[in-house]
Amino acid sequence: MNSYRRGGINVAWEVVLGLETHVQLSTRSKIFSGASTAFGAPPNTQAHPVDLALPGVLPVANRAAVEAAIRFGLAVGGRIASESIFARKNYFYPDLPKGYQISQFEIPVVQGGLVPIVLPDGTSRHIQLTRAHLEEDAGKSVHEGLTELPLGCSGIDLNRAGTPLLEIVTEPVMRSASEAVAYARALHTLVTWIGICDGNLQEGSFRVDANVSVRPQGSQALGTRCEIKNLNSFRFLEKAIQVEAARQVALIEDGGSVVQETRLFDPDREETRAMRSKEDAQDYRYFPDPDLPPLRISGTWIDSVSSQMPELPESFRGRLCESWGLSAYDAATVSSSRAAADFFSAALDALAQIPPGLSSTRVKTLANWVMGELASALNREGLEISLTPVSAVQLAGLVARIDDGTLSNKIGREVFAALWAKEAESADALIQARGLKQIDDAGLLEAWVDEVIASNAKMVEEFRGGKEKALNALVGQVMKKSQGKANPQVIADLLRTRLS
Repeated sequence: MNSYRRGGINVAWEVVLGLETHVQLSTRSKIFSGASTAFGAPPNTQAHPVDLALPGVLPVANRAAVEAAIRFGLAVGGRIASESIFARKNYFYPDLPKGYQISQFEIPVVQGGLVPIVLPDGTSRHIQLTRAHLEEDAGKSVHEGLTELPLGCSGIDLNRAGTPLLEIVTEPVMRSASEAVAYARALHTLVTWIGICDGNLQEGSFRVDANVSVRPQGSQALGTRCEIKNLNSFRFLEKAIQVEAARQVALIEDGGSVVQETRLFDPDREETRAMRSKEDAQDYRYFPDPDLPPLRISGTWIDSVSSQMPELPESFRGRLCESWGLSAYDAATVSSSRAAADFFSAALDALAQIPPGLSSTRVKTLANWVMGELASALNREGLEISLTPVSAVQLAGLVARIDDGTLSNKIGREVFAALWAKEAESADALIQARGLKQIDDAGLLEAWVDEVIASNAKMVEEFRGGKEKALNALVGQVMKKSQGKANPQVIADLLRTRLS
């Protein structure tokens, strides 16, 4: 729930959000023709006569696209229609040569369903879906980089025309930009997890339209909504919603009214701009496509698809929380994608083979390293987790040596960096070669502690005066003497004993 106040008017406004997401299905051919869906082909080389509705051609539904919709319906617990209808959605646009788009209107292939999300504060909830329906994509208008055309001209690339999409629509149940982003991320994870979409935002495989309206806090009536089109970045989605909500509040408080329309987000200027008036269903003049029979899905077909479904993210995360005590946030983070979940599972399996096996403490340490050092290195190098130089087995070996006290966290980071650089095959090999084992000689540790106490009278006095931070500084001095090989908790305990 967001509050907006302008011009001294003490009114708290609530944002109401619903998202429509276009998920490009990972099929080799288009939804009604045999043309390729491969990305990056030269313009108009994959424009099939069926996708352009040239005379004498007939569309045929792609079975793989239908199965992808069934997989999604099963994943969200929606109702999969035994019979659904393909309809013609009529409108004119330069990149829609047919003058209509084949979609679904009255009877979509999936109705209802829930998508679980984890919010930034660690709480979780489910987002209610309205529907998910199959449709074809339009072409693309190209306005830049057309050196072969006169200045100011635009081109039309029809390679995307007919590409299979699953449009997933939520109820207007979200109340903040951060909640909308959490849903979009969860949906992105889900569709890639079950293998129906590659999730490439840059290539347009996952595009979000945000329906934004505002109302006085406490009101139950829905405000007039504006739709922000084609947001292909989670950061842009969050910013676009914030900007549009603030625009609507300012407009209403200045005495104006919100007009239902489609808008575009300009990330450079951080503003939304009107694109066209927003059409309602009657404007599209939907009617059943006469060239396509009803889509019939049998219970046997659904059972066959169900038998091939992987364990879903919510189930996987629930096991991590129940078995090993991970928080919902940690479990969601280490399984933010199917590849991440596979990596964490492999690391768990490897850690289970290293005595004394798995424990809640060990699993939490592993999660911290995946979310911390590994995630940082992957981000720095721009790598997906599937391409990490540090394998799940290697990370498990490192965590085991930190857990049993062989390595401190500081030296552990040095070992991780060496593994990343492929300087050794395992943490154990590095420990042996470089003599990195954590120092546990009590006499030596006590001597260092006494030296630090004697040479840091001011810090000692501050600690005895109640400043806990002074103890951390003293621990740091001892760690420096040990070149990072002492156990900081042991050092802290020794210092407390000496100074008590």
